[in-house]
Amino acid sequence: MRFVFAAIGRMKAGSDKDLFDRYLDRARKVGRGLGVSAVEVIELAESRAARAEDRKGEEAAALLAALPGRARLVVLDEAGKAMTSAGFSALLQAWMDDGVSDIAFAIGGADGHGAAMIERADVSLAFGAMTWPHQIVRILLAEQVYRALTIQAGHPYHRA
Repeated sequence: MRFVFAAIGRMKAGSDKDLFDRYLDRARKVGRGLGVSAVEVIELAESRAARAEDRKGEEAAALLAALPGRARLVVLDEAGKAMTSAGFSALLQAWMDDGVSDIAFAIGGADGHGAAMIERADVSLAFGAMTWPHQIVRILLAEQVYRALTIQAGHPYHRA
């Protein structure tokens, strides 16, 4: 099983990237014992198209082309479904139990996801009704993946 974090835009060096990398490292370490062979990051350039719909379409095409073809896809979208940490962990566990080889998480550009990305998604996930900066969404996602894995491993990190 492999996790792929795919995002439009690049994280610059600094405290945000350090925190993101720390949670990825933790997820990798806990995940090894659960059959997670890799946690990868794909960063793609933002579209330069003039219109928002064109940018979303170009970015969706780039993300879809970069993802493993048979991956289960979770898109981060403010119109998505809110989940508890335990529910998110259960979803990932169910996919792992089904023998899914890749789980991809997609974070769109500043304008959001294009229609092709939303249509391809297995799950559309929201971290609440507020709009979050992409750097923070990456950190929140990495932390929640780590938390999900600690729940599966019976680690005391998650206190519910």
